[in-house]
Amino acid sequence: MRLLATIVFAALLGTVQAADFATAPDRVTPLLLGSALPDATLRTVDGAGTSLVKAVGGKPAVLVFYRGGWCPFCNLQLSNLRLIQKDLTALGYQTIAISPDRPEELRKTLGKDALDYTLLSDSSASAIRAFGIAYRVDAATIARYKEYGIDLDASSGDTHHALPVPAVYIVDADGVLQFSYVHPDYRVRVPSDVVLSAARAIAEQREKLHPSPPKAP
Repeated sequence: MRLLATIVFAALLGTVQAADFATAPDRVTPLLLGSALPDATLRTVDGAGTSLVKAVGGKPAVLVFYRGGWCPFCNLQLSNLRLIQKDLTALGYQTIAISPDRPEELRKTLGKDALDYTLLSDSSASAIRAFGIAYRVDAATIARYKEYGIDLDASSGDTHHALPVPAVYIVDADGVLQFSYVHPDYRVRVPSDVVLSAARAIAEQREKLHPSPPKAP
């Protein structure tokens, strides 16, 4: 039996069908576990075009969706993830963090902390839409953000005013979503040790189902 670990806003789960963004964080419809990894157009920190499937490259991955380098809760989460990178790598995982920030903003985030994992730009909101975690920020919130010096248009280079509900997914080597943590309150983030525990459990379960061949004497 495939291990399906999930801690999600359960009442909001469902397959993404809507053509537009959700109207609020508590109205998103995240992809169900067991779904195939969706593809989406992204950019690297250097501005080169890529895709989510290409970035994952058929390898197990921890995908972290965050709001942007302007968000202190996101920066703390990204920093904490560094503490488990060696363990994730030993288990065969790569970590990819994705935000609506344009590449220039991603480089600023890299300048804040020495991150040893990949940052990708979803400035078109393609990936967060595909995962069903995108919502459109209302006008009042946009105005309030600007009072704090946060300009979503400048950060993304687009006027879609879309942000992701912060989320973490784990995808296996077959491109199947095996774990997710999606919470509509941007202040609530999954602890890094929970991510590591889930990654370890998924790896152990896969090894039981597909054991490595014995080494030749």
